[in-house]
Amino acid sequence: MRKRILLISLLVTIAAILIYSLVSTQLYYNIAIEEKRAALETYAAMFVPGGYTPDDGGAESFSADLGGARVTIMDGEGMVVGESEADAIEPDHSDREEVLQAMESGEGYAVRPSDTLARDMMYFCLRVEEGGNTYYVRVAEYLVSSWTMYARLLPSLAVYFIIDILGCLVFTYIATYFMLSPVEKLARDAAGGGTVTTGYSELSTIADVLNERNRNIEWRMREIEEEKKLVERAQNSKDEFIANITHEMNTPLTSIKGYAELLSSGMLSGEMADTAYKTILAQSERLTNLIACIINYNEIDSDDLPSYDVDLSKLAREMISVVRPEAEKRRVTIIEKIDDNVIVQSRHERMTQLLGNLIRNAIRYNKEGGTVTVELNYKKLAVSDTGVGIAPENMDKVFSRFFTVDKSHSGKNGGFGLGLAVCRKICRRAGWRISVQSELGKGSCFTVDFGLR
Repeated sequence: MRKRILLISLLVTIAAILIYSLVSTQLYYNIAIEEKRAALETYAAMFVPGGYTPDDGGAESFSADLGGARVTIMDGEGMVVGESEADAIEPDHSDREEVLQAMESGEGYAVRPSDTLARDMMYFCLRVEEGGNTYYVRVAEYLVSSWTMYARLLPSLAVYFIIDILGCLVFTYIATYFMLSPVEKLARDAAGGGTVTTGYSELSTIADVLNERNRNIEWRMREIEEEKKLVERAQNSKDEFIANITHEMNTPLTSIKGYAELLSSGMLSGEMADTAYKTILAQSERLTNLIACIINYNEIDSDDLPSYDVDLSKLAREMISVVRPEAEKRRVTIIEKIDDNVIVQSRHERMTQLLGNLIRNAIRYNKEGGTVTVELNYKKLAVSDTGVGIAPENMDKVFSRFFTVDKSHSGKNGGFGLGLAVCRKICRRAGWRISVQSELGKGSCFTVDFGLR
């Protein structure tokens, strides 16, 4: 920037000096012309009719009296009859500007290069009457041209140019110091982060841009940090998922392998063999169900089928009818508080999974003789029970994969801990919020908020 300011200031000041010098030279040249004209007019007025002969001798004599000025004497027709300087001149001067003016008004004036002397000359011509004869006396002197004047001025201009360069260097240093110091301060403040301010209104736009940039950087850094946490969380979740699957599959596989080895060894017979076959069959079925649950859980993320209107009221009543035998077996009473015509945007199979998981969990983890209340309206779905409840330290794990309240993945209730994780996925895809309230030993309430007010 300093180089640009120096270059611009040099160009501007040099151009100003050149223009000023040209204009000054022209003004001085015009003044010189006026002064020279007045002098030539005075010289011509000194010609005394009869005092000088109208020939070369008279012209030379008059020139000597004038101090060397060129004198030309012409007759009434403009023909040269006397010349003080040139030996071979054009005899007819009747077409010269100053002569024509003198023929018309008695005196004439002109400035032009002299064809004879190869110089710029100023001419003043005066008409003289003597004894009935008319003569024209022309006085001329060498005139320094404007370009000659300018050429003589160039050495002085060179000095001014040197002074100008030094002045521009000093000006540039001072100007850039005062101009750039606030900008550099802004840059340093911006580099340090936070909000930058300036007392210069001209720099307020730059300060706004820097503040916006800092905000964008901070936002991006937070975004990167969040992405990093998500990646770490995803990796941990993946590791945990693999560990849980391994654990869940290990139990039935161990049972199947153990009983299969016993059967193949021939050590079991009769009733014990029947028990082994039944155990292998039950564990195989459990393993199949586990794989089906895992596949279903993963399919939710890749499910891109469109949603449609689902009559959740009808579906909830149907689900209660399906699970009522299981509830009666456990002596659990189901209470319905279901409004008619509650329509949601989803799909039948997803709502079946949501209702089935919530209601079956409320039955499985209930107390004998307890109750399950299913409440449904256009705002929410709530399934509450009077069961074992959830400990406070486990509240943030309820919707995690493979979490079960009884701490045993193969416990008495037979769950794999994927049901509530599936419910959370379904709700997230639909834009709903699922939450839980629970008190240990007194029951739990799972609520799906449809987001309608």
